Amino acid sequence: MAALPDTRAFLSDLFRAAVAAADPYEAIKSNLPPQPKGRTVVVGAGKASVAMARAFDALWERPLEGVVVTKHGTAAPCGRIEVIEASHPVPDEASLEASRRLLDAVSNLSEDDLVLTLISGGGSSLLALPSDGLTLDDEIAVARTLLSSGAPISAMNTVRTHLSKIKGGRLAIAASPAKVVTLIVSDIPGDDPVLVASGPTVLSRSTPEDALAVIERYGMALPGHIIQHLQEATDTDLDHPCFRNNEVKIIASARASMEAAAALARQRDVSAVILSDAIEGEAREIAKVHAAIAKEVASNDRPFRKPVVMLSGGESTVTLHGKGKGGRNTEFLLSLAIEIAEHGDIAALAADTDGIDGSEDNAGAFVDGGTVTRLRAAGLDPHGLLVSNDAWTGFNSTSDLFVTGPTGTNVNDFRAILIGSSDMHDNL
Repeated sequence: MAALPDTRAFLSDLFRAAVAAADPYEAIKSNLPPQPKGRTVVVGAGKASVAMARAFDALWERPLEGVVVTKHGTAAPCGRIEVIEASHPVPDEASLEASRRLLDAVSNLSEDDLVLTLISGGGSSLLALPSDGLTLDDEIAVARTLLSSGAPISAMNTVRTHLSKIKGGRLAIAASPAKVVTLIVSDIPGDDPVLVASGPTVLSRSTPEDALAVIERYGMALPGHIIQHLQEATDTDLDHPCFRNNEVKIIASARASMEAAAALARQRDVSAVILSDAIEGEAREIAKVHAAIAKEVASNDRPFRKPVVMLSGGESTVTLHGKGKGGRNTEFLLSLAIEIAEHGDIAALAADTDGIDGSEDNAGAFVDGGTVTRLRAAGLDPHGLLVSNDAWTGFNSTSDLFVTGPTGTNVNDFRAILIGSSDMHDNL
């Protein structure tokens, strides 16, 4: 591909359009709740909590107070709203303290008060408050097992909900009788609000039996006392009248972000198709399907005519087999690169819309038909890197990483695969 930097600029612009469509300020501006007679208390958790809190503080003209939690290293001033940090993706002592702080903030309120809850992906680990009889070490063990299991985020959060005193609607119960309005930046395929950050203010429809079924399905080896806890749990406290008057709104999602990226591509005279905004499954297997479609387009102009950019979102998973560095988007890309090797008319970007993919500081990476050749020239075996879950090492060695820094939002995976002639890539 003769003009790789220009191709990368085009793909990068699509990513930025997707992120801009999930900008918390504009989303909150369009979804401000009515002002209450009493106090306004803001609580929140997730990778977008700082941007959401900053936006609400700027837009809310009445007095307010509150606290939100974000991951270590991403705190920033949010006016009247305090920001605290905790660990992601595995909880720590700060996660425990964050949960207590949020519960304290919503205690002793009246029916005239408003609790504005700002929720985004990542909140499950940032809020760790184990059920009675369990410990923080138990939550840490569960988190590590979930992350290595290959289970989708919806399944993982089902398990987390039934091992917690704050998830699955329990924060809303603590805030009663105050009205709770929850604004959500969704990172969940399908945008089910109860699954975003394990739904601290949303009525859970799952049961402990559902959690046990997830554990069995994905072969999770959890300590016996955790299994026993789920077997004996009842969760009768979730049948609470507070949920009848509370409001829950999805204010940003992968769907809107995909549409924004597609619109920009069409403005640049490149056709765009959205395969899905809710794709789940093993990253390396999803890549094989995407690659097969891309190669069919490149060779036979079907099911889409080139030039075209194929867009998809959702949240892929990685079952850990090795101890390498990377995340689900770079794993997807490494598998894709192997499948499209020597196809000079295919290029791709995959990245996490929060700006961090997995264990390092990159959002994702770029690949094209020459990626495998570049990896081998660097003395690396692409297949070996994939087996050891070490995509980051490969893309770092070939200068193919895509680094944005934290974006302040999170609507999950963004994938863009560009198919067209070499001349098209030259002219982008």
